[in-house]
Amino acid sequence: MPSINSRNAARQEFMPLMRELVRAYQAFASFDARLHRANETGLTVSQGDVLFTLGNTEGMTCGEIGDRTLITKGTLTGVIDRLSAKGLVERRSVDSDGRCIRIVLTAAGEKLFETVFPRNVESLKQRFDRLDPAALESGIELLRKIRSAFEG
Repeated sequence: MPSINSRNAARQEFMPLMRELVRAYQAFASFDARLHRANETGLTVSQGDVLFTLGNTEGMTCGEIGDRTLITKGTLTGVIDRLSAKGLVERRSVDSDGRCIRIVLTAAGEKLFETVFPRNVESLKQRFDRLDPAALESGIELLRKIRSAFEG
């Protein structure tokens, strides 16, 4: 394996793919932030992510929410606190284990989810509809392979 140094590091074969992956993520994150502002909910992207993750569920533990989002444990507590202060989520003890807390949407949280989530999905659909089915499938496959390279 050739030695990587400061002179040749930026010229590695994978670098163009990595740059495009980062650019794609940045473009998506920017689009997502614009969607949240356009919805005029007053929610941050992280708060919206938690709201959307909890929608159509019976609630989740913080660990489950963390596994399904990119929000770190320390940040997640604050996000949930702010959603709770807005009356959109509540913490409930699990009957079988008093130490376990589930985060569930309140009636107001459910109503907001029912209104905003379909609009976000419609906006995303309009963007992904720009790609033909073969491009979508090859994109999924490539991203799975990239994820696998980092998980294994």
